Order: sequence, then structure tokens, then C-alpha cells
Amino acid sequence: MENEAQIRLAFFFGILLVVAGLEILAPRRRLNSPRPIRWLSNLGIVALSTVAVRLAFPIIGVQVAAAARENGWGLLNNLALPEWLALLLGILALDLVVYLQHLMFHAVPLLWRLHMMHHADLDIDVTTGLRFHPIEIMISMVIKLTVIAALGPSVPAVILFEIILNGTAMFNHGNFRLPLALDRYLRLLVVTPDMHRVHHSVTIRETNSNFGFNFPWWDRLFGTYRAQPALGHEGMAIGLAQFRDPRKNNLFSMLALPFVGKTGSYAINRHGTDPDILKK
Repeated sequence: MENEAQIRLAFFFGILLVVAGLEILAPRRRLNSPRPIRWLSNLGIVALSTVAVRLAFPIIGVQVAAAARENGWGLLNNLALPEWLALLLGILALDLVVYLQHLMFHAVPLLWRLHMMHHADLDIDVTTGLRFHPIEIMISMVIKLTVIAALGPSVPAVILFEIILNGTAMFNHGNFRLPLALDRYLRLLVVTPDMHRVHHSVTIRETNSNFGFNFPWWDRLFGTYRAQPALGHEGMAIGLAQFRDPRKNNLFSMLALPFVGKTGSYAINRHGTDPDILKK
């Protein structure tokens, strides 16, 4: 599709500005670190990851989807389905893969080392949804391209999924307050900030819950859903117990964290255990 990159960028910056504005107008939690310092580091990671992907991958998901369609690769390209149904199934299948991938990054010790950087943020806001180690992003890219080739979603399905994924990642990491009644119904359709914030709790059994990014159904289906944090959204501590020094949330320390940081007790097999105690 022509202008695919421009369309994605327009949605990206539009959603970023909207969520950032809501965070100023109706904040959910008081931030522990100054916003400019965190934003500089978190958005710096985004820039580095973007450059790394561009250098490492000569093709992107849309191009793989187009090649799959042309050559008859993938499951959906070999089923006689209405276009609307193939579009819907492609988006749902890609979202399920993201859920399972997220679960995998919590379950495999080496991958958890990379994913720790995302969880080590001591606050959670719109930029946390963009804060992933460049190596994690490149692994995710390999998984995505492989799944697109095997599944055969259409080009529009891939573009829509990318827009939805980027948008919901910023939305559900947003530090803004939704009316409780609205949140209760909205989380039946999409992962809300209050739902995903539980996943960023310092408490182990809460960190190992609510893995969905776009749609909330996978957590409910596979038993990883947790409605609320035990200490409430204002009382819960964000981050990981082994990383509490705000000075270590600079760009260099964030990049080095997978190689020098302690993994703690956050392995997925601790799901359901008693909460970890945050030592001051």
C-alpha cells in the first residue's frame, strides 16, 4: 500500500500527543521522576530501536504479506474466505502471537533479561509503552516476519494490526484516569490503562498477569487475567524489586541492563505466588 509509512507515523504521533495530553489533564498516579528526563531516555530507546531495525532488516511486514499473497504462502492465502473475514482473522491471529510472545519473554530467562528493561521503569506513562530494548525489538521482528509468511494475512490486515498495536501500547501504558464505569466495559474490548498497569506492579504475581497488548480476551481465556492490583493503583509500586535507583534509568544504563542486571524472582513459574516484598 502506498504511503503506508506516512499513515503509520501520522497515527503514531497523533495517539502519542492525545495520550500525553490526557496524562497532563487527568493523571492517574503521581510520577516519581521528572517527565523530561524519562521521556528523553525512553524516546531515545525508540530512536535507537528504529535505526537498528532499519539497518538489520531489508524488508518489513507489509512486504512479506505482499510476497505471501503473490506466491500463495500462508494459511489464509489458501482458504476461500471473504475478505472481511480474512482481515479479521489475520488481525486476531497476529494479536494472539503478540500475547504468546510476551508470555515467552517472561518465561525464558535469556529473553526476560532483555524484557526487564521495559519493566524497570519506575513510572508508567505513554513512553513506557515504547520502551523496549533494541535487541528485543529485533527478535520480535524476526517472529513477526515468520508468522506473517506462515499465516498469510493480507497487506491491509498487517497495516491495521501495526497501527492498532502501536496505538494500544501507548494507550494502555497511559498515566491517565478513566471513569471506573467506562473502564469496566471498555476492558471487555480492549486492554485499558488500569488493566495493563497491574502488569507493571513490583509484585511478582501481578507482574505475571495481564500480558495482552491489544485485546483482553487472551488473558481471560488462558487464566492470566488479574482485575486490580492488591494495593490499588495509587498505592502499588511500579517496576522491579531489584531496580529501584532512578539514576539507572538513563539511556546507557538501560541498554546495559540485560547484560549486568539481576533477573530477580520474576520467572513466569512464580505466577500465583505470594507478593514480593519491596525492600526500601
